[in-house]
Amino acid sequence: MHGMVPPDPSGEGISQAAYATVYMPKFKNSRNRFPASCITVYATPQEALDAAHDDAKRFAAIVQGPSKSSEGQYIFYLRQWL
Repeated sequence: MHGMVPPDPSGEGISQAAYATVYMPKFKNSRNRFPASCITVYATPQEALDAAHDDAKRFAAIVQGPSKSSEGQYIFYLRQWL
């Protein structure tokens, strides 16, 4: 994908799409990448939606990752808000 850190070159499928919640104290729609510490991955979209429902600082999304940035941080990219 354009503008994203490439997946792991070993080809072991480390960078994958996943349903998740993204922790953001303030919702900023312009952000498209998040540190791994802000992401909680779930098996289904409904689980992510349920987890975000009662928490004003968590938002359900489809994310791609993890990838390792040039700064050495593990990051996830936003693909779509749920």
